Amino acid sequence: MYRVAAYRQLKNRVSWISSFNFTRSNHTLPFATVKAEEISGSQPAEVHNLVQGKWTGSSSWNTILDPLNGQPFIKVAEVDESELQPFVESLSRCPKHGLHNPFKAPERYLMLGDVSTKAAHMLGLPEVSDFFAKLIQRVSPKSYQQAHGEVFVTQKFLENFCGDQVRFLARSFAVPGNHLGQQSHGFRWPYGPVAVIAPFNFPLEIPVLQMMGALYMGNKPVLKVDSKVCVVMEQFLRLLHDCGLPADNVDFINSDGKTMNKLLIEGKPRMTLFTGSSRVAEKLADDLSGRVKLEDAGFDWKILGPDVHEVDYVAWVCDQDAYACSGQKCSAQSILFMHENWGRSSLLDKMTELSARRKLDDLTIGPVLTVTTEAMLDHAKKLLQIPGSRLLFGGEALQNHSIPAIYGAIKPTAIFIPLEEILKEQHYHLVTKEIFGPFQVVTEYKDNQLLLVLNALEKMHAHLTAAVVSNDILFLQEVIGNSVNGTTYAGLRARTTGAPQNHWFGPAGDPRGAGIGTPEAIKLVWSCHREVIYDVGPVPLGWKTPAST
Repeated sequence: MYRVAAYRQLKNRVSWISSFNFTRSNHTLPFATVKAEEISGSQPAEVHNLVQGKWTGSSSWNTILDPLNGQPFIKVAEVDESELQPFVESLSRCPKHGLHNPFKAPERYLMLGDVSTKAAHMLGLPEVSDFFAKLIQRVSPKSYQQAHGEVFVTQKFLENFCGDQVRFLARSFAVPGNHLGQQSHGFRWPYGPVAVIAPFNFPLEIPVLQMMGALYMGNKPVLKVDSKVCVVMEQFLRLLHDCGLPADNVDFINSDGKTMNKLLIEGKPRMTLFTGSSRVAEKLADDLSGRVKLEDAGFDWKILGPDVHEVDYVAWVCDQDAYACSGQKCSAQSILFMHENWGRSSLLDKMTELSARRKLDDLTIGPVLTVTTEAMLDHAKKLLQIPGSRLLFGGEALQNHSIPAIYGAIKPTAIFIPLEEILKEQHYHLVTKEIFGPFQVVTEYKDNQLLLVLNALEKMHAHLTAAVVSNDILFLQEVIGNSVNGTTYAGLRARTTGAPQNHWFGPAGDPRGAGIGTPEAIKLVWSCHREVIYDVGPVPLGWKTPAST
C-alpha cells in the first residue's frame, strides 16, 4: 500500500510539472493575471480580495500612482467598513485549535510541504522569477538585482520547508512522569485565526515568509499588504493555488488602515504579526491587548572598530547598507560610528564616490514611497544646524525625473555630526529619528570614547540590526556584550542588510519581538506551547481513599 501511495504521489507531481512545462511552451504563466511590463496608465492592473475561497471586488477602487511617472497604473479593490462581514465570518470559522495540529488533520503538514515544493520549483523557473522581480520593480522601484534577490530568498525559504520539514516544525518532546503510566508531552500549538500585516518595501519576501509560517503551524491567516504593492502578493497567492494550496486557507484583504483596524477588533484574530512603523505597532499593541508580534522600525547602527582593513570592501558594504533600495529597508544603516583610524583612511572619499554611481536609470536610487523630498531635506537642514555638523555628500533633490511629489527623490545623503553633540539631550532624538530613505548620519570616536558610543546605543529604542566591523575579538566582545540588537553581524565583513533565509532576522529586547525565516522564528511567532500530561494508570494495587487534605 505504501509503494502504491508513493507511486501515485510521484505520478501526480510529474503530471503537474509536465502540465506547467507545456504551458511554458506557450510563453504564458498559468497563474498570472497581469504582465509586469505592460502595467501602465493605459493598461492599469486590477487587484482583488480573497475571502472564504473566492476572489471578490469591492464597492470602490483605490487608484495607485506609478512611483516613476505619476500615472494611475494600478486599481485596488479596497474593502470599506461596511464590507468587512465576510472577513469577520471567515476568521470566526477557524477554531482556536487551528486548521491542523499534532492531534488533528496531520495530513495537512504533508500537504503544505508539497505546496512548498511546487512553489519553490515555480520560483526557480527563470520566467517566473523574472516575472516577480519585474513586478516588484514596478511597485517598489529598486534595482533588478535587489528585486531578484528578494525572489531568490523567498524561493530558498520554500525549499527549506519542502517534504517533511513542515511537520518537523511541530516536533514534540516527552518527559517521564512520577509513576507508571504518567508522561508529560510538550507540543507546538497553533493560535487558529491570525492576521499578517506586511509593508511596502519587500512586497514578496516578508508577506510570503510570515504567511507560510502561519500556515505551517496550523493557523488560518488574513493577509493585509500595503496597497501600493499588494499586486505582488495577489499574484503569488494565485501561484500557490496553482500549486495546490486550498483557496480558503488564506484570506487576502485590501483596505485602508482604519478599516483593517476595525477588522482586527471585530474579527478578534488570536495573534497579529505586524511589520512596519513603531507608531502603528504601538497602537495595535494597545488595541489588541498585546496579542501581537512586532517587527517595527529600526534605527540601525554600524561600528567600525580600531583595526582598519580592506577599505574598498568596507566602503562598498556601507554604501549597500545605507542606499540599496534607496535606503528603504528596516535594516538599513542609519548611523555609522567610525573609529578615528577609519577617519584617517580613504573611507569617506570612497563612500562619496560609490554614492555618486547610483542612478535613477537603473533604480540604484529611486522613489522613496513614505517620505517626501521636502521632509528629507528639511531633516537634513535641521541636522546641519547642530554645531560641528557638515554635509559629506548628497543633501539635494534628484533632478530630471517624473517622480510624483507625494513620494521622495533625493541623492544618497550622509551628514557628519560630532559624537559629543549627538549625545546631548537636545540633539539625540533628532539625530536618531529614522528617515526611511537614502539618508545616514556619520560620526567618529576615539579609543577612549567607546563608552560614549555604547551609551548612544543604550538610549536607542529600536533594536533590529547592527554591525560591528572588526576582527579584534576583544573589541567584538565588548560591543556585543553591551548591546541588544536582535540581528547583529560581527567581523570584517559585517553588514546590516541583506539578511538571507538561513538565519534569524528580527529585533531583540522586546517580548513582542517577531522573527522571520527560520524554524525558531516560525515556532516563536506562529505557535504557542501546549502541555499534555498522560496519566493512564494503573492505580496502585490496594489503593484506598486517603484522608482529606
